[in-house]
Amino acid sequence: MALLSVQNLKLTFGGPPLLDGVSFDVEPMERICLIGRNGEGKSTLFKILSQEMASDSGEVISKTGLRMARLIQEIPAHIEGTVRSIVFGNEEHEGYSAKEAILGKTGIDPELPYDSLSGGQKRRVLFAKALALEPDILLLDEPTNHLDIPSIQWLEGILSRYNGAILFISHDRAFVRRLATRILELDRGQIRSWNCTYDQFVNYQMAQIEDEERANKLFDKRLAEEEVWIRKGIKARRTRNEGRVRALIRMREERKERRSRTGQVSMQITEADRSGRLVARLDNVSYSYEENPLIQPFSTEISRGDRIGIVGENGSGKTTLLRLMLGELTPITGDVRLGTNLEIAYFDQMRNRLREDKSLVENIGDGQEYIELQGKKKHVLSYLQDFLFSADRARGPISALSGGEKNRLLLASLFSRPSNVLVLDEPTNDLDMETLDLLADLLGEYKGTVLVVSHDRAFLDSIATTIIGIEENGMIYECVGGYSDYEKSKKRRETEITENVSLKQSKEISENRISTTKKKRSYKEEMEYNALPDKIEQLEAEIEKLQIELTDASVYTNPEKLIKIQTELAEKESLLLKFYERYEELDSIGS
Repeated sequence: MALLSVQNLKLTFGGPPLLDGVSFDVEPMERICLIGRNGEGKSTLFKILSQEMASDSGEVISKTGLRMARLIQEIPAHIEGTVRSIVFGNEEHEGYSAKEAILGKTGIDPELPYDSLSGGQKRRVLFAKALALEPDILLLDEPTNHLDIPSIQWLEGILSRYNGAILFISHDRAFVRRLATRILELDRGQIRSWNCTYDQFVNYQMAQIEDEERANKLFDKRLAEEEVWIRKGIKARRTRNEGRVRALIRMREERKERRSRTGQVSMQITEADRSGRLVARLDNVSYSYEENPLIQPFSTEISRGDRIGIVGENGSGKTTLLRLMLGELTPITGDVRLGTNLEIAYFDQMRNRLREDKSLVENIGDGQEYIELQGKKKHVLSYLQDFLFSADRARGPISALSGGEKNRLLLASLFSRPSNVLVLDEPTNDLDMETLDLLADLLGEYKGTVLVVSHDRAFLDSIATTIIGIEENGMIYECVGGYSDYEKSKKRRETEITENVSLKQSKEISENRISTTKKKRSYKEEMEYNALPDKIEQLEAEIEKLQIELTDASVYTNPEKLIKIQTELAEKESLLLKFYERYEELDSIGS
């Protein structure tokens, strides 16, 4: 039996219906990703499901006693209380141990005031609050926003093991690929369900769009032919078939009711004269905040045309490093040399550039009807239409825009000004996947230099030629390639450190054995020691088999099977670790 059944929901805010007969079910343990363009009504649908607002018609039927929790897209600006009080709510004792465990997973001091936390920490607390309700269905609206990559991976781990159903909205492809067992596509007010992985959905969707376009062209051709026939001379009108006339009327009505797909954003970056070859050179640069080291001594050179991705945990100093690179901060040690003829355009994740009290037109045109793009004048309204803002919307207030639409407007503002260095601080938040694709293509063609801070792993893989990672204690590592290359490099470094430590420990143990009398293994320990290699080998083979099973796309269409495999894999990996530890322990005793 379905946990939730959505039946024929309809909602209109003037103009075309936002929801036009939306129907779908949510089954136990499903992980469903709701996909659609900015402004299609995804967040509105979540509000209806959580009874925050009502639809014009239709109904939502819930299983008796259904518990539902929703994580909203925007982080509330102010909430009274400590981390503990927010997660626990009014229940001080009931379910204490379970909630304590959830609280512990956040990695945040439970006695800290909520208002003292960073954006990413607040996001973790609000997620823990939702989990503490022990819901049958989790509604997550852009859950990766404001989270750094380690936090996203932490979230992926928790959600992959969650026993309830999950319905989530996300633009983060890596996140969707990891979690989604089904895709719901909201398009022009209607829902399509895709029982497949995200990558399969993309292929199926492209094929469907092509089929729809072919069918529409054929229909429009037939309609045009009938319109020519009806407009023939008097003789033809006298002899025309009345059935054919009625068919034409129906075709006209069908064409009138058709909702064409919204066109793609048509972005172009206004480029300034090119900069010198050198953009910035950092020589042994470091920075501290209140005597706490934030950036350890670091050297690099940025050349014209480089695409630099900057990654690190929240609060690690990514924005600080950007400001050092741009000469906006004076380093504690070292020197920063900037190149010549730099025209810098800055995308601020807090959107401080946008004036909330002004309309879209006023934000772009600054009181002028026309803006200049690559030496040509263009009307502000026409420019905004390239970013999918209608004339009515363009004259309205910014406050009426969704998060994704605000980011799109900020890009429009940024790209209207000549630049040869683009600095993008978390540009992917709230943007739909189609716009992200277009942005990635645009940055690839840009002749200038790009510096981007992002937590979107797929986006970084598509644009970055170099990754600069800020790691523990302000140590900085540079890696050629995208985020996947950086992650592999980081794992290699960690493995080398572990191996070196193990080698040192082994040497110390050997030396200690020579200098001291060896403790011998008992008969029982000797039998256990001899049996462990075979057990380890067998367990490793079983783990490898399970990992191969997880690469089969069909597994992700069967939630129960997927969870069973993931649970078994986690148990075997834990047991393998114990076997290794026991073997090392017995080996150190000696025979």
